[in-house]
Amino acid sequence: MGFVSDWQKSGGCERGYFSGGLRSLVRRKQVDSAAAASSAHSNPSSSSSPSSISSSGHGRVHHHQLAKALTIPHLIAIGVGSTVGAGVYILVGSVAREHTGPALTLSFLIAGIAAALSAFCYAELASRCPSAGSAYHYSYICVGEGVAWLIGWALILEYTIGGSAVARGISPNLALLFGGQDSLPIFLARQTIPGLNIVVDPCAAILVCIVTGLLCVGIKESTMAQGFITMANICAMVFVIVVGGYLGFKTGWPGYDLPVGYFPFGVNGVLAGASTVFFSYIGFDTVASTSEEVKNPQRDLPLGIGLALFICCMLYMLVSAVIVGLVPYYAMDPDTPISTAFGSYGIEWAVYIITTGACTALCSTLLGSLLPQPRILMAMARDGLLPSFFSDVNKHTQVPVKSTLVTGLLSGALAFFMNVDQLAGMVSVGTLLAFTVVAISVLILRYVPPDEVPLPPSFQEAIDAVTIRYSGSEDNVDITKTATVTMDSDLPLLVKAPVWHPLPEKAAAQFSCLVSERRKVAGWAIVFTCIGVLVLASAASSITSSPRFILCGLGGFLVLSGLLVLTSIHQDDARHNFGHSGGFVCPFVPVLPIACILINVYLLINLGGATWGRVSVWLVIGMIVYILYGRRHSKLQDAVYVPAAHVDEIYRNSNHFSLP
Repeated sequence: MGFVSDWQKSGGCERGYFSGGLRSLVRRKQVDSAAAASSAHSNPSSSSSPSSISSSGHGRVHHHQLAKALTIPHLIAIGVGSTVGAGVYILVGSVAREHTGPALTLSFLIAGIAAALSAFCYAELASRCPSAGSAYHYSYICVGEGVAWLIGWALILEYTIGGSAVARGISPNLALLFGGQDSLPIFLARQTIPGLNIVVDPCAAILVCIVTGLLCVGIKESTMAQGFITMANICAMVFVIVVGGYLGFKTGWPGYDLPVGYFPFGVNGVLAGASTVFFSYIGFDTVASTSEEVKNPQRDLPLGIGLALFICCMLYMLVSAVIVGLVPYYAMDPDTPISTAFGSYGIEWAVYIITTGACTALCSTLLGSLLPQPRILMAMARDGLLPSFFSDVNKHTQVPVKSTLVTGLLSGALAFFMNVDQLAGMVSVGTLLAFTVVAISVLILRYVPPDEVPLPPSFQEAIDAVTIRYSGSEDNVDITKTATVTMDSDLPLLVKAPVWHPLPEKAAAQFSCLVSERRKVAGWAIVFTCIGVLVLASAASSITSSPRFILCGLGGFLVLSGLLVLTSIHQDDARHNFGHSGGFVCPFVPVLPIACILINVYLLINLGGATWGRVSVWLVIGMIVYILYGRRHSKLQDAVYVPAAHVDEIYRNSNHFSLP
């Protein structure tokens, strides 16, 4: 009765439009809030506290609390260490030769700006919703359970394969330090299993085990180790910049003094190079996965993400500017461009410094690859989508040890037995999907933030009490009025006037109608904008010219129409109270998130059919797991959805009823 009725359970207003299975895909969990946490602490006797189905999982604080140990320097170490991998030591040569020529620095700048669009979106959501889970967590709050599961499942694949690929790349670089490919000790060298034609890599498996053990010790300890390793990598890059810059000024920068000019491949070549080097910026999102372990997330998370990305961009641009200036782009070695460039000037010993930098970069990236996955597994288990085994946090180290061990075992086994080079493209799918959904979540947060909150069934008594209070009295609950309230229950009922005051009631109803229409227009504008982005990106990637221009025009029309509509209407005032306030606010909304969506969808489409074929198999497996387990065990399965305007009052009533 009142503003909560049977049709609101397990999915709220979606019951009228979706069947049970589809309804579960769009149900959303509660955003992190101080009210939910304080209610959980003030009412510990309740087995189903409000936060037991909220984002942060404080309903069982003694089981699920991670260590609050990270500050800005720790976050910078995580962000830079996870982003600056050994790829820069190779990409400089291949991209310059094939796409950009001397204009490689511009490609890194354009890619850095594109990555910054996603970083802005991550910074706002991370400061508003500082709980473990990163993009999975944000999409569950803003979009729905189905998309959240898809993102979480894709990120599991990304971090598992990414960690394995990085680990297998370390042993060849270590071999160079020992004098050659066959110079590693026998227990570290790669071996071929007779008859199976499988090349095992003991060095990769050992390194994964070491990193896994380090992550189990504690977040602060592992972050400090990553900081030291990252500093060694940065020192190697600074050596390249300083010594290479000296050689360049001494010789007059022969790589720039070419008859073909600065843009031998034109603007299209620079853009093609930017789309290639964009993936070298992937890794800053690892910072967001540690949100729950940051001491001051509203201040430190945006600064950590922003500074880490800025440092990475500056290092990439300076290294590329130096190397393409030392050697003409067509003479660069695509495999070892930096070592070859220094070797052409007689500095053969530089190969040891550069190789050391590559090894430390890979080790730091390995730490960054294995760090987020246990926290995503933990977040999904908290929400009931995975077994509770993954949600356990060790009371001594305050890290999810069980999830970390499972992650290490899977990555170590893959690194030992499989050559995952062909699967490396699948890593990008999870990241780009996460970037896309995070940008969409920012649009939803600003224009149509969730106005319903899921509460456990144990709150029914408090909900009924509040319902009676706003329905007149317990003895005069009119069924007609209850039905009327139910039809508008997606609007805050506090704007409604009592039925015996017709004029205020009429004015309030008109106001509610305007609010409802604004939300509907904004919601449909976001939907059509996303459709337009998909059409436009698909058409831009097509090689068939005849329908290409028609589809580009259609997609562009939808995107521009959605942009104009969102720009012309006011953002929802409820965004100010969404999650934790006082943090970073993403600028230039809706232009920035829409541009971010367009860039990431375009890159997703261009990953290739083979990559999408492999990813599709994994996603189908994920759908089966969700249908058989996740959907049935979700914490939102029996949730009761109530208007967000009344949540605090329901919490207070719940505390009143729980008193002896």
